[in-house]
Amino acid sequence: MPVWGSPERFEPEKVRPIGFHDVRLIDPASGRDEIGGLLIDGGRVADVGPHLKAHSFPEGAEVIDGGAKVLAPGLIDMQVFTGEPGFEHRETIASASRAAAAGGVTTMICMPDTNPVIHDVAMVDYVQRLARDTAIVRLLPMGALTRDLAGNEMTEIGLMSAAGAVAFTNGRRAITNAQTMRRALTYAGDFDALIVHHPEDPDLVGEGVMHEGEMATRLGLKGIPVEAETVMLSRDLKLVGLAGGRYHAAQLSAGRSLTTLRRAKDRGIKVTAGVSINNLALNENDIGTYRTFFRLSPPLRSEDDRMALVAALAEGLIDVIVSSHDPHDVETKRHPFAEAEVGAIGLETLLSAALRLHHSGDVPLMRLIDAMSTRPAAILGLEGGSLEKGRPADLVFFDPDEPWLVDAGALSSRSKNTPFEDARMQGRVLRTIVAGRTVYDYGSD
Repeated sequence: MPVWGSPERFEPEKVRPIGFHDVRLIDPASGRDEIGGLLIDGGRVADVGPHLKAHSFPEGAEVIDGGAKVLAPGLIDMQVFTGEPGFEHRETIASASRAAAAGGVTTMICMPDTNPVIHDVAMVDYVQRLARDTAIVRLLPMGALTRDLAGNEMTEIGLMSAAGAVAFTNGRRAITNAQTMRRALTYAGDFDALIVHHPEDPDLVGEGVMHEGEMATRLGLKGIPVEAETVMLSRDLKLVGLAGGRYHAAQLSAGRSLTTLRRAKDRGIKVTAGVSINNLALNENDIGTYRTFFRLSPPLRSEDDRMALVAALAEGLIDVIVSSHDPHDVETKRHPFAEAEVGAIGLETLLSAALRLHHSGDVPLMRLIDAMSTRPAAILGLEGGSLEKGRPADLVFFDPDEPWLVDAGALSSRSKNTPFEDARMQGRVLRTIVAGRTVYDYGSD
């Protein structure tokens, strides 16, 4: 049975060294993809390379035979709704961190959609203290871009940055006022703060609940046009060109958004973009008979859109993959499709679902790890995302070929609203290490 480690992970001097040998090392930061070894000591990578063998490690170290399985930098998930504070019945930071560890995620970026909202220094500090006390992986908060996420009054970006907020966002809600968005970009630019925005025009979404198209018509459901995303994204990127600053489109879902993104990047605008694993692995047809776990924001779109996103990810046009982990309990999902809450959990299935793209030959494994670890670290200015000597020993050890069946009841999240329920996966996390400490070990008794 799997076991989880303790949250006392910031005391590396008390952690026993760990050595891997005969393991496949994948490190996008250095371009490394080879069989070799890695030594963890003092919470950091002490040595790495093909010269490390089973006999290379110091006395007393835990020595692990990699069996040609994969050792990679731990995943960094840039979009996690934790529930706590305010919605602990859906998810706590502790339960989310266990799900993250089981999924190979060593750093969660917490969204500010809590109660109260993370919109001041006191809340940034509170969430960090709560994470230090209860989480077994790293948790870093995003600050709210506007007070109460209302889209009107800007927050103190500079003070929250100094307190530990790694980026700023309006969470699930887009800022519709262009002047407010322009001012936020300008102000954030003074602190080199990253603005993360959900590019979806709520007026164009209206009462829509799924992708606007033939499938919505057949199901008798109101649709969300692609223009809800493309119009907002185009506006945002024009504002970034006007005001400057760093901008990250949280989740793209439409193939037509990619042309706008490419043009902005070609013009030298400081823009990056993410995509949910749901929009890479699923499409509108998966909604089937009104399955509410597939009601998401942005919605699942056509197969053509999905394939366009996959190609953009492989190319590097889309920078990162997120789980968009959004827990909801039975009471909010057991409704008619149009009345159910939006969102699905995804921390524990993030890597396995992404490996579908590797096994299908659509995205190389190196690029997948880059999109889930190295690029997020670079965008957020974090130390992780690499196996290089001296970097934090935040690692995931996984078998890319081991098959397993998703059992929603066995997942670590308090809520069980996974769109991958009963799905067959190929690829399982075997061990997750944070700051040199094993926080998840699938193979232990």
